[in-house]
Amino acid sequence: PVLSDINLTIDSGETIAVVGPNGCGKSTLASLLLRFYDPTSGSIQIDDVDLRSVRLFDLREQIGLVTQDAVLFNDTVEANIRLGRPEATDEEVRDAARRAHAHEFIESSLSSGYQTVVGEGASRLSGGQRQRIALARAILREPKILILDEATSQVDLKSERQIQGILADFIRQRTTIIVTHRLSILDLADRIVVMEGGRIVDIGTHAELLSRSAAFRRLSEGQHKRSA
Repeated sequence: PVLSDINLTIDSGETIAVVGPNGCGKSTLASLLLRFYDPTSGSIQIDDVDLRSVRLFDLREQIGLVTQDAVLFNDTVEANIRLGRPEATDEEVRDAARRAHAHEFIESSLSSGYQTVVGEGASRLSGGQRQRIALARAILREPKILILDEATSQVDLKSERQIQGILADFIRQRTTIIVTHRLSILDLADRIVVMEGGRIVDIGTHAELLSRSAAFRRLSEGQHKRSA
């Protein structure tokens, strides 16, 4: 088993951050919500409804996802953003890009702006550019549940701070799960879930975990050493 003894309740509109060392099961936990996997025992429920009884289309229509390896199609930048909401207007697409701090590089760095074809595997974009386009797609979607799985791992520190400012407003009244190893983003979270070895070892606020959780202190100290 990848995950064991998981018991977690997230309130509607709450922002949860999931932290832990590489390989501890953070991304697997988030993937269960999208039914990329189904649990072999127990259940994942939204409003007391087992996700296995919900059509995949209906479930995923309610969720916005931004991952470390953002998936873009070999199409224009505009088309990739509009996948979040196909009926969106051009101005709504551009507004979502502005909120994701993607508009400036799209207009100034790409040869054909929003009509630039990103290439196979989005090879014409950097990792940070791909993540910002994926974030614009999620913002355009206006999802009820937002999952950010290392969503700013490939952007520079200045861009990350700008994106965090946008997210602070965007996630209000929206259930949000942030999977991260970059502890700077934890300011957005109402609670932090600490994982080790496929288990949840503690849940609390930043201050609570610093005072009582050795696992969280190790993560925090390791982050400070890497950034020093």
